[in-house]
Amino acid sequence: MSMFCYQCQEAANGTGCTQRGVCGKTSAVANIQDLLVHTLKGIALYNQRARELKLDTSAGDAFIMEGLFMTITNANFDYDAIVRTITEGLELRDKIKSEVMKTQEPKKRSLLDRLFGRGEGGSAVEPITADAATWRTPESKYDEKAKSVGVLATADEDVRSLRELITYGLKGMAAYAEHAYNLGSTKDDIFAFIEKALVATLDDTLSIDDLVALTLETGKFGVDVMALLDAANTSAYGNPEITEVNIGVRSNPAILISGHDLKDMERLLEQTDGTGVDVYTHSEMLPANYYPAFKKYDHFVGNYGNAWWKQQTEFASFNGPILFTTNCIVPPKSDEIRKRIYTTGASGFPGCTHIEMDSSGNKDFSAIIEHAKKCASPTEIETGKIVGGFAHAQVMQLADKVVDAVKSGAIRKFFVMAGCDGRMKSRDYYTEFAEKLPKDTVILTAGCAKYRYNKLGLGDIGGIPRVLDAGQCNDSYSLAVIALKLKEVFELNDINELPIAYNIAWYEQKAVIVLLALLSLGVKNIHLGPTLPAFLSPNVAKVLVENFGIGGITSVDEDMKMFLGV
Repeated sequence: MSMFCYQCQEAANGTGCTQRGVCGKTSAVANIQDLLVHTLKGIALYNQRARELKLDTSAGDAFIMEGLFMTITNANFDYDAIVRTITEGLELRDKIKSEVMKTQEPKKRSLLDRLFGRGEGGSAVEPITADAATWRTPESKYDEKAKSVGVLATADEDVRSLRELITYGLKGMAAYAEHAYNLGSTKDDIFAFIEKALVATLDDTLSIDDLVALTLETGKFGVDVMALLDAANTSAYGNPEITEVNIGVRSNPAILISGHDLKDMERLLEQTDGTGVDVYTHSEMLPANYYPAFKKYDHFVGNYGNAWWKQQTEFASFNGPILFTTNCIVPPKSDEIRKRIYTTGASGFPGCTHIEMDSSGNKDFSAIIEHAKKCASPTEIETGKIVGGFAHAQVMQLADKVVDAVKSGAIRKFFVMAGCDGRMKSRDYYTEFAEKLPKDTVILTAGCAKYRYNKLGLGDIGGIPRVLDAGQCNDSYSLAVIALKLKEVFELNDINELPIAYNIAWYEQKAVIVLLALLSLGVKNIHLGPTLPAFLSPNVAKVLVENFGIGGITSVDEDMKMFLGV
């Protein structure tokens, strides 16, 4: 095999991609991403030591976060950009190492030593010998080095499974941490945990039980990072509001913005204001329409299209340029579309223009704006409106109505159908499941999984829409907050006593951290589809089943009986 990757739901044959990623990444890109992760572990080793010595760790913290984000599925396909990042990482690692090695570790002194002033000074810091902290080779040999540090470098299947489960959770955590970071919100303990967990994946002395415990701890910090991002988003842009989002078009030239980063959304709206260029959201950027701060822009038109995987046809009909702020890229099949794609942040694709942040923390979108002015307006592909904006603050305003509906029996059950959409035909299951749900049930959703049912017109229950869209995948935090609040209102002892079922679609690593976060909150009996993760070994899957009731999906009719108890 020329590569091995099984981090996403579309892993070839349900086991792993070995020649080329189903996502479209080449074996060279897959391998060089493995080497980037290995390099980040080396930085983590020394940054962890620097933190213990009370040195400044901010440069290492940010680099590890951004580097992990680059390796998320569908984020960065640019081999040269990843090579440059590795080289920068090695330089940073060795700089941190230098600072650590010249620092004298304080000596531990007894009470008598302190009383008589003895033992001042310190002792030398011991060097770290792990390969991740020491390797060096010319860029021309990166490919060769990469083949020795990939997923299969861990021989034991169960240890490998847990190490990768933790790593994929950390990738999702890093993505959410970066969005908060871009809004000026950070928590040192989140950075410290990411580095601790990365280092732990190098430790051959850890037992299976140790790694299981670390997996659950990853989920705990997943809750923390989503809470951090939620606070950052709402502080900057207000609490999402119930909003009817236009899905038609106007006659002006326009830019389509995809991904998840709301700071980039803000920058683009500010810079396009008064230019005659409209802005539309695509896929995971749809929830930007729900934030009050963005509604003041008259040229912010609404949402164009559907989930990320339909972009090949939808980008062709949009006609204008597309800005990717994060992952969700499908390799473009035509040069014409490639020339209209711009990337920024952790995203990247060869042949596409990448917009960097300057030293002052600003981004100049003038090139994409001028490009848009030369393009035809979007071709209309649908008309009407879709409703969203049901994050936790908004739902809490409806709490009395929701509680009354549950108590009266008007609402029998809530179904959390959050997560990701994808290309596989088997994902039609989620559309059929939503259509067949009894009319006394409500769907709670977040992430692009909603595109499987948010345009079905499923109606409402006493004014409460039967599809409540909380927002992006990170807004699954809102769904957890809602569940915890309902547990409190109904005076229950266990969150699993609520009339809530979990039938979640997953695709990539942000969904992994959401899953681990839910497990850390004590949620059980979560069903994942359309397939269980390929990176779960049989023994690890058994642990999740026995301890948390994790399950897969079967047919819609059978699962409906199982969830509803009929």
